[in-house]
Amino acid sequence: MKAFARTDRGMMRPSNQDSLYASTVPVGHMPNLFMVADGMGGHLAGDYASSYLVNHLVEEIDNSRDEECARIISGTIAGVNEEIYRLSSENAEYSGMGSTLVAAWVSDGVLYAANIGDSRLYLIRDGHAIQVTRDHSYVEEMVERGRMRRGSAEYERSKNIITRAVGIDSEVSADFFEVALKPGDRFLLCSDGLSNMVGNEEIGRIAGADGDLSELTQKLINKANRNGGRDNISVVLADPEISEVIRHDA
Repeated sequence: MKAFARTDRGMMRPSNQDSLYASTVPVGHMPNLFMVADGMGGHLAGDYASSYLVNHLVEEIDNSRDEECARIISGTIAGVNEEIYRLSSENAEYSGMGSTLVAAWVSDGVLYAANIGDSRLYLIRDGHAIQVTRDHSYVEEMVERGRMRRGSAEYERSKNIITRAVGIDSEVSADFFEVALKPGDRFLLCSDGLSNMVGNEEIGRIAGADGDLSELTQKLINKANRNGGRDNISVVLADPEISEVIRHDA
């Protein structure tokens, strides 16, 4: 498996509150592990929340004795969420801090994901970006209820309002997803600094093109910045080795 991760401050933000992690080799009992976290709160709080989340998740996952990946992810998220919530409750400078999280791993030809918030996982297949995760956001809840149209002016105005995040309450739960991989598939994790600035069609075209993963990742970031770069931009692009992919015919 090959992967490349990159984060960028963007054109408008004074600091970068995103954190990344990418490992193509095992982390504890996880066969591989990829994460993007987008912090929120004040300047210091957002930086701290995302980096604390990613760093402590990696540590807890590496030390977990569980051998079932989804349970490992679920259990470690619960523990780190409690720690971030406690820190935000006890320290005024961290008050209100939290973070989104999208995590992914590949095992036996299947791509698995867990998400909290609006950082996303896309499957890149045949030049198309297929969103695997579902945003925990106000606008997506309104769309699901039939009370808002995706892409409308109201949707665009309110799409930065998230309804679930790590650290803002004493308990949090992730949603889990899985998709069977086919030869030629890639996958991409990103913060909303990419997905709010670059449409799915363009993400699929760039991420699915021939070329080095580092070059394709930079092209995605450059595109987001050319479109305004209103937020921090984080991208993890991965290309499973053929040995990691089992053919699943439709």
